[in-house]
Amino acid sequence: MYQLFTDTDTDVTPKIAEKLGYKLIIMPYTLSNGTEVHPYIDYETFDYVSFYQMLRKGEIPKTFALAPTKYIEYFEPTLKEGKDILYVHFSAAMSGTFDSMKIAWEELSKRYPDRKLYTVDTKGISILSHIIIEEIATLANGGATADEILDWANREVDKFAVYFYSNNLKFFARSGRISNFSAAMGSLIGIRPIISVDDKGVMSSIGKAKGKSGAIDALLNYVKTLQDDIKGHKVLIGHTDALDQAQTLEGLLKKEFGDDLVVEIMPVNPTIGCHCGPETVGVCFHAIHR
Repeated sequence: MYQLFTDTDTDVTPKIAEKLGYKLIIMPYTLSNGTEVHPYIDYETFDYVSFYQMLRKGEIPKTFALAPTKYIEYFEPTLKEGKDILYVHFSAAMSGTFDSMKIAWEELSKRYPDRKLYTVDTKGISILSHIIIEEIATLANGGATADEILDWANREVDKFAVYFYSNNLKFFARSGRISNFSAAMGSLIGIRPIISVDDKGVMSSIGKAKGKSGAIDALLNYVKTLQDDIKGHKVLIGHTDALDQAQTLEGLLKKEFGDDLVVEIMPVNPTIGCHCGPETVGVCFHAIHR
C-alpha cells in the first residue's frame, strides 16, 4: 500500500487533496517584515484577490525551502501506518527543498527500512503540476500500483505543456528565476513576456507579446500548434487575480475546439504568486511536446 502526497506549489488545496486522496505538504513564504506565512495553516482559504493586491502595493514575499525535520513530520505518520509514500511534486529544478527531503529520507529509511519513497517530478509548477496530480489520482484510485504510476509518468509528464504571460518580470528577477536583463525588457510598457517550462523543469522567457490581447492570442496559438488529444484531457487556466483575462482565453479555446472542451480556471497558489506577481495568466494542456 502507498499514500499519495503532494505540495501546495501544485495548486492543490486541502479540499482538493482530500477529494483526490493526497496528503498535503505546505510550502511557506515570508513577508518583507519577516512574518512567515503557512498557507492553509495560518488561514483556511486563500484570498487571492487580497494577496495580489498586496503585491501590487509593493510587497514582494520570499519563499524558502523546508527543513529536513519538516519532511520527517509529514512522512513519518504514514510510514508508521505501514504504508509507502508516492510523492508527486513540483519541479525539483526550481527549489533546494528536495535536498532537505533527501536528507529526511536518509533518516527515515533507517527507522523504517521496509518502506519505500516513490517520487514523481512533474517538472513543472502550479497548473502544470496540478493537471498531472489529477491524472495520477485517477490512476491511483483506479487501483494502479506505484510502479505502474511511475511508468505512466515516464511516458506522460513531458506531454503536458504550460505557457503563460507575465505582466512584469520584476517578481521573477528578484527571486532569481529570470535574468535582470529579461526583466528590464519585460517592463517595457505594454509588453507581456511569454514564459514556458521545459522538459528539465526550468522556466524560461521564450518570447513577448504586445498588450493583454496579444498575449492571450499567443497562448491560444501555442495550444493550437502543440495540442495532442486535447479533448481527452482537461485544460487548465491559471491566473494571479486576472480572472477576466482567464475567462477571455477560455472563451477563445472553446470557440476553437468546441463547447465540449473541458476547461477549468483556478487561481495560482501564493508561493508561486510570489515569483510571478499579479496579472499572470497561463494555460496547461496535453501536448505533442513541451
